Amino acid sequence: MNKVRNNKTAIILFMLPAVILFALIIIVPILMSGYYSFLDWDGITKGVFVGFDNYKELFTSKSAGFPKTMGNALLLALLSTVIQLPISLFFAIILAKGVKGEKFFVAVFFIPVLISTVVIGQLWMKIYNPDYGLVNSALRSLGLDSLAKVWLGDQKTALYAVFIPILWQYVGYHMLLMYAGIKSISPDLREAAKIDGATEWGIARFLTIPLLKPIIRVCVIFAVTGSLKAFDLIYVLTNGGPAHASEVPSTLMVSMIFGRNRYGFGSSIAIAIIFLCFFFAMVIRKFFKTEEED
Repeated sequence: MNKVRNNKTAIILFMLPAVILFALIIIVPILMSGYYSFLDWDGITKGVFVGFDNYKELFTSKSAGFPKTMGNALLLALLSTVIQLPISLFFAIILAKGVKGEKFFVAVFFIPVLISTVVIGQLWMKIYNPDYGLVNSALRSLGLDSLAKVWLGDQKTALYAVFIPILWQYVGYHMLLMYAGIKSISPDLREAAKIDGATEWGIARFLTIPLLKPIIRVCVIFAVTGSLKAFDLIYVLTNGGPAHASEVPSTLMVSMIFGRNRYGFGSSIAIAIIFLCFFFAMVIRKFFKTEEED
C-alpha cells in the first residue's frame, strides 16, 4: 500500500512542472481573455465591464464582420475536408503499397510542413504576381490571357487563392499521418484479401479505409479546427483583403486588438474561436465514433 502511495506521489511530482507550464501558457491566457471579453477596453485606460455586449455585437452586428469571417473559415474547412484530405489519403495509399523510392517521396511531401509559413507566403505571392507570376505566365503562354488576373486582389478569387498554398503546405502532413496508419495495418489482412480475389480498389475501400477511420477522424479534426483558427498564411498573403474577402476570425481578432484598440471585443473573438474549435471537434468525434468506443 505504501509502495502504491509512493508511486502516485512520484508521478504527481514529475507531472507538476508540466502541469504548471501548461497552466501558465494555455489555461491562464484563456481565462484572462475570457475576463477581457466582458470589458470595453482599449488596452491602456481602465476597462469598463459591459457583460455580454461584446458577444452580442459579435454575432448580430454586420459592421463587426464576424459572421462573414466565420463563413470564410467554414468554407476553408469544407475545402480542406473534401479536397485536401482525399488527396492526402490517395497519396498515402499509393506510397504505403511500397512503390520505388517510397521513403524519398514521403520526405518530399512532408518538406512544405517544415518550411516557415512566412516563406511559403512570400513564395506564393510571387507565384500569384499579376505581372511575372507563374500562374498568369502559364495562362498567357497557353493563349488564355483573358483568364489572367490579380488573384490575391480579386474579391471572387482571393479566398480560393489563399486555400491553394494551405493545401500545398499541409497535404503532406495529413498524408504522413495516414501513411503511418496504413503501415500499422497487418500485411496478413491485405494478403488474405488478395487471396480472396479482392482488387486494389476493393482492398482500399473495404479494408484500408475502414481500419484507418481513427486516423481519418484525427485528420478531419485537425483540418476543420485548423481552418477555424487559420491566421499566418492568410495574414501574409492578403491580411484579410481585399474588402475582407479573405478575412477569417483570427485576422479580424488581430485587426480589432492591434488596429482599432478594441481589446475587449478582440478577446471575445478569441473565446469564440476556442469554443467553436471545441464544438466542431466534439461533433466530429461523435460522427466518427468507432465500435470500440461505444
